[in-house]
Amino acid sequence: MDDFAVYAVFGVNGSPQRLLGADGSSRVRVAVPPSVHQVVLFSSGQWGERICVNAELNDADRIPITIGKLTPYNKCLSWEQWEEETWTHSVTLIVTLEGGNLMKNNWSDTEFIFAVKEYTPKDTVAPPTTRELNGKRKREKIADYDGDENEVMKRGEENTCATGSAEKTTPVRKAKGPTKVGQKLFTSGGETTKMKGTANGAEEVQGIVGRTPLQSASRVKSRQTKTPTQAAPLVGPSGRWGQTLCPIDAQTAILIGGQGSRMHFCKDPMWKLCTEDKSWVAAETLAKGPTPEARIGHTAIYDPDSKRIFVFGGSKNKKWFNDVHILDTQSWKWTMVEAQGKVPPLAYHSCSMFRGELFVFGGVFPRPNPEPDGCSDSLYIFDPHLSIWYEPIVTGDKPSPRSGHSACVMQERKIYVFGGWDTPVCYNDMYMLDLGLMEFSAVKSTGKAPSPRSWHGSAVLSDTKFLIHGGYNGNNALSDTFIFDIDTNSWTELTLPELSVPRAGHSIITMETASCHHFSEEDEDMNMDVGQVSRTLLVFGGGDNEGNFYSDLMTVSVKELLSAIERE
Repeated sequence: MDDFAVYAVFGVNGSPQRLLGADGSSRVRVAVPPSVHQVVLFSSGQWGERICVNAELNDADRIPITIGKLTPYNKCLSWEQWEEETWTHSVTLIVTLEGGNLMKNNWSDTEFIFAVKEYTPKDTVAPPTTRELNGKRKREKIADYDGDENEVMKRGEENTCATGSAEKTTPVRKAKGPTKVGQKLFTSGGETTKMKGTANGAEEVQGIVGRTPLQSASRVKSRQTKTPTQAAPLVGPSGRWGQTLCPIDAQTAILIGGQGSRMHFCKDPMWKLCTEDKSWVAAETLAKGPTPEARIGHTAIYDPDSKRIFVFGGSKNKKWFNDVHILDTQSWKWTMVEAQGKVPPLAYHSCSMFRGELFVFGGVFPRPNPEPDGCSDSLYIFDPHLSIWYEPIVTGDKPSPRSGHSACVMQERKIYVFGGWDTPVCYNDMYMLDLGLMEFSAVKSTGKAPSPRSWHGSAVLSDTKFLIHGGYNGNNALSDTFIFDIDTNSWTELTLPELSVPRAGHSIITMETASCHHFSEEDEDMNMDVGQVSRTLLVFGGGDNEGNFYSDLMTVSVKELLSAIERE
């Protein structure tokens, strides 16, 4: 007998209510009562051939507030109103099953509208109104809160888009091609100059993404909810920024997380990239175990010895993470670590792998309101063998607190930290951490250095060189490219057509590909490292100044890059 079913619990006092069952519709729409501030969705029974259950919380204009997915390995989802700023009233939950016997040939016509009976407890205080929970978003206004409401709203406001304030929205700009999605990500110079005029304004520039801006009337008219029969299967990731792209072998990389159009977290949070033919495979439902919650500003690092990916930190709206998730790339199974020791919730930090341990530096962390969120200058190390966090004793000239910086491990003994910012200051300084001495030192360089920036891309090209590209300077996304030589401590600026598009919050990695590049005899005669011939620089995602999020995959030959340096 098929006992599969999907249940929902509405509110802390609600009882489980069956939404989908083996004998019913494969799609249900539920009007969530205004008094409900929590929703839990879970499955029960054998999944069989069923693939997943998609869930959306939509506002009154049918614009998604948040999304989620149940799978045979992730059987429960939960949402709370304080996490989602646009959850105000007239919220609708849409649940759709994919795969298995419940799938009808024309199931878009079999949508079942489910009514939830409101629970009204006796002799209790009425729940806070929507205005009480969400009406005061600014830090200076939150300062007036006290009691339980202060606890509800205590999560950091630093994690916001530069143009995503509650008082001002940016009209949607129509995308110009299939590889980018419209939504203003960065402010114009005039807007940012105005914001930098006060401390509070500068704070709003700092945390780039997380909060969903209020929807304007123009957005409501331009946005139509697609029925399942209209949705075409994705052949690659949607446009996004703030994701991670993590190589796991010579020709495979894993994409995790990110945020895209309308500041919504991506519905397709996990993909596998095969560089042999540059093809993508949706990977969220392939892995067993509890998958990490949707997030941005996290890090993902691969340990080649244990063949595992470590995902740490990040944020989602007002929710901050300090959890560690591990994906075993051999068994393709997720596990969540119950780590010992203390590490704060961090986003936009750096994470480097050295001798099997994770070295986490900097990042944004939340403070209780009305204090602004802070930047860290601490170094935390996670030991996977003992599942413990600890703070090492570090000496020398330490970098100032920052977030959105980059960190490159060079020659398996040094970490180079570049750029980042701590509102309202943006940096272009560089520090080196000697991993043998555990000593920081400022790096004095020659040549034209990159301008101050954060959320830039970086990648190691060889034993002595790494690349910095793009980023955000507080006014605009950048498109310039620089290569640093650790032997000479010198910068070289390059101009490459492939890297001429402004991007921030993008991913850059180096991998082996099957692509062949033809070089002149002059290039072939150069004394180049033979191991670099087949290596390619891959650039994915990010946002630009025109309100676009990219989903294209740009490639540049590493040998071509190193040859260009020789010609400079």
